[in-house]
Parts: sequence; C-alpha cells; structure tokens
Amino acid sequence: MSEPAIELRHVVRTYRRGASPVPVLKDVDLALAPGEMVALLGPSGSGKSTLLHLAGLLEPPDGGEVLLGGEACGHLDDGRRSALRRSSLGFVYQFHHLLPEFSALENVMIPQRLAGTAKAEARDRAETLLRSLGLGERLDHRPARMSGGEQQRVAIARAIANRPRVLLADEPTGNLDHSTAETVFEALVALARDSGVAALVATHNVELARRMDRIVTLEDGRIVPV
Repeated sequence: MSEPAIELRHVVRTYRRGASPVPVLKDVDLALAPGEMVALLGPSGSGKSTLLHLAGLLEPPDGGEVLLGGEACGHLDDGRRSALRRSSLGFVYQFHHLLPEFSALENVMIPQRLAGTAKAEARDRAETLLRSLGLGERLDHRPARMSGGEQQRVAIARAIANRPRVLLADEPTGNLDHSTAETVFEALVALARDSGVAALVATHNVELARRMDRIVTLEDGRIVPV
C-alpha cells in the first residue's frame, strides 16, 4: 500500500475567545492516497476551513501531526512550512485572489517563478494549463476582463502549476451560479485527475461531492461516519 499523500493524525486545534478556549478540531484523523479526490462536507462552523488551513501548513495544530508523504510537517518553523507550501501544496479558494495587474498567463507563471522555475519553462507550463482549461483566448487578459468562472479556472491552473503533491480547495464553486459552478468543478476534477494530485475539496454542494472518490463529513470538529 502506498504512503498517503497527506495525513492528519489526531489533529487538535483550539482558539481563544477572550479567556475562554474554543475547540475547533477535536482529534481528527484523515488520510488521502495519491491521486484520490475527497469531498469534505459539514455545516458552517464545523471546522472545515480550519482543517484545510492545518492541512495546508498555514498554521500549526495544537496537538497531533500533519504528514506530507510520510514526513511530519505540522510543527516545522515558518520558513520550512512556507517552502513546503510552494513545492508540495496547491490552494484554490472561493474567491480567486488573482493579482489584478497581471494577465492570466502571468498569474499562473508567478508561483512557478517564485519556486525557481526558468521563465520560458514557466510560460510554457502556464500556457499548457490554461489552454487545457479552455482559456487559450484569455492568456493575455487581466482578471477584470474575464468572467467569474474564467477567473476561477485561472486560479485552478495556478494551484496546479508547481505540480503539488496535494490540492486543497475551500468552496471553489461557492461564489458561482449553478451552470458556471458545473464548468469550474469539471475543470478542477479533470485537471486534478490528469495531474495525479490528491485533492481535498470542502464544499456545501452534495451533488458535486458525490462525484469524488470519497466523502468525509466534519461535525462539531470531528470526522463522523457518512
């Protein structure tokens, strides 16, 4: 059996409201195999975004561990966690967060250049990804000239550009109408499958969730049986 692409072992996260502790994640165990797509369901406030933040090494757990390819990473220093985010993790959010002053092509090149990829190689990779997502006519367009669905597809290409081990998506279609959400979701799945990346996708859309390999549900900070 292959090593999980990412694994959360007995992860705990607690915030504070004044002097009072607020438990958000309570002994969460979750593992994704390489290439597996997992939907993360749960009501608002159940801890989905916090789980993604910990899986994405954006903050450390208060207890337990986050492992990438078997390597314990959750408690590394900020510099090492930042390096791992660049090399091994891709992120897609509900809002695309594209840089408005740059074209679609440049937005997808930027993370590659920050990771040390040569300019010509980064350009070729960005163009290939954007064309595969049906954005060949939008390469030189800035975000303001693109629709919401087009901007989110650029964000997906940007997330995959550095060939991450794991893709984390937080309500990637939550800000889109039904038809556009379908298009973006299909693009996300197709690109993730083609890339062989493990993907954890938080969503409220049960219909879309059912198209993934597996569904896990988070309630009151715990993974519960489906």
